[in-house]
Amino acid sequence: QVQLVESGGGLVQAGGSLRLSCAASGRTFSDYAMGWFRQAPGKEREFVAHVSRTGSTTNFADSVKGRFTISRDNAKNTVYLQMNSLEPEDTAVYYCAGRRLASFTTNPHLWNYWGQGTQVTVSS
Repeated sequence: QVQLVESGGGLVQAGGSLRLSCAASGRTFSDYAMGWFRQAPGKEREFVAHVSRTGSTTNFADSVKGRFTISRDNAKNTVYLQMNSLEPEDTAVYYCAGRRLASFTTNPHLWNYWGQGTQVTVSS
């Protein structure tokens, strides 16, 4: 079992930046691909970013490419989401997720572990 705890959300003006962190515990962190998803009110949970077990491969949703970066520190059991040039459309609850399999997928139903979420609100 893996426990995930997100932090770093908050209220920011459009054009600003936030960095989300997700601390993992319970299993060997480097055994899991990690990702970030988000869910806005009335919408389905959607993929945002993925990082492979070693951190060598990353993937992003088209809507955040060039603005968001994902990284991980396996020594600290932590994954990060750096969000720049934030837009009101980025407002959502952001969830950290872990996946046992190495293969990449944007389908949230195929991810195994989830954090409780952290709210990001971008004002215009």
